[in-house]
Amino acid sequence: MNVQNWGIAVAAVVFKWGLLVLPAYAITVQEVRSPNGINAYLVEDHTTPVVAISFGFSGGSALDPVEKLGLSNLATSMLDEGAGDLDSFTFQSELEDYAISIRYNVDPDMTRGSLTTTSAHIERGIELTRLTLTQPRFDEEPLERIRRQILAFLANRLERPGYIASRALIKELYGDHPYSRSSDGTPSSIANITQADLLNWIKLRFARDRLIVGAAGDITPEKLGQAIDQLFGGLPESSGLNSLLPEADVSAEGQIVHVTKNLPQTIIYMGQPGIKREDPDWYAATVVDYVLGGGSFASRLMDEVREKRGLAYSVSSNLAPYDAGAIITAAVGTRTEQAGESLKIMRNEWDKMRKSGPTDDEVVDAKRYLTGAWPLRFTSTSSIANILLAVQRDNLGADYLDKRNDLVESVTAEDARRVANDLYDRDALTVVIVGPENVDE
Repeated sequence: MNVQNWGIAVAAVVFKWGLLVLPAYAITVQEVRSPNGINAYLVEDHTTPVVAISFGFSGGSALDPVEKLGLSNLATSMLDEGAGDLDSFTFQSELEDYAISIRYNVDPDMTRGSLTTTSAHIERGIELTRLTLTQPRFDEEPLERIRRQILAFLANRLERPGYIASRALIKELYGDHPYSRSSDGTPSSIANITQADLLNWIKLRFARDRLIVGAAGDITPEKLGQAIDQLFGGLPESSGLNSLLPEADVSAEGQIVHVTKNLPQTIIYMGQPGIKREDPDWYAATVVDYVLGGGSFASRLMDEVREKRGLAYSVSSNLAPYDAGAIITAAVGTRTEQAGESLKIMRNEWDKMRKSGPTDDEVVDAKRYLTGAWPLRFTSTSSIANILLAVQRDNLGADYLDKRNDLVESVTAEDARRVANDLYDRDALTVVIVGPENVDE
């Protein structure tokens, strides 16, 4: 890297180590409206010369056409591979020379981007990011290089038992819903994507009517307003894309699916319908999930499966609140001869959680962790910008950072037990087993 001044050196340290910018209790969120009417949330902090802008567009990989699965993933992987008059090498060189980080990623529901740089080079960072949004090149050489990388990744991933199990579970839970499709694509679909497909993806996916923006760091509201107008002002107001997915009918049939693989161990994934982020009981469900399996070594599943019986190295559960169909999942990897016992314990713990819920002490411990760990999410300027993006995505309000811990603290043991009884259902669990033989619990 060509380090030209102290500001770039500071940025390099921040990028590498993720320095804490502000303690969580000191964060003030400002609502900014640009001269052209684009809204953003901002946490202003002038203690270090770093600026981060995160942005998202509703509509993600679940919108990819069936014959072009992986289109969104390939497109977002290509956006920093040349734009405007800058080919891939020149574009990447500018990012390095000016200590600019431009990232894109996509999930089933949203396409996200981010810009992080020093305040001294924010104007150049904004211009380069603008070019990725409006004039990406998708040149043949980088396109084929990225395509080869994705195909190699797929070839490796398709042999991994954890991936096989998770994909099979998602397929069983979501059926023919777009969520059941692979965000990464398949070898045949990736090979089928053309430059014209990528250019059409850009025209459809980036529009101001589906845009949200979060920013943090060494920038004033006035300058942020000017910056986001420069970044997004050239985008169409609407592309005509309907990003809303049909509501998924998540399976609650309670079936067991076995995928035969000659492996030294067995991988088990299981899941059932879950709870959406906007549900008033979300915080109670978060507490319950922490107790069951989300709390790592503090969880019941870890205690029963690993600590007491030594059946697995890791076991966990997770809430996945997708927009059109939430699920709860759990996973374990264990020796094949112990897989039946592991599955039995997991399903029994699922049932116990429904019948009796967490204890008073477990609720207290879960809330202590969930509130105590909250400040650790604010570890860098870019992490704060990303949190502001998530706050807007979930319509939580500009005061959410201040009230979030109060929402967790408001969960009572009675709330947690009621939600556990409503949510968890052993008989609704779809179980996927990947290993050399079927498992009889």
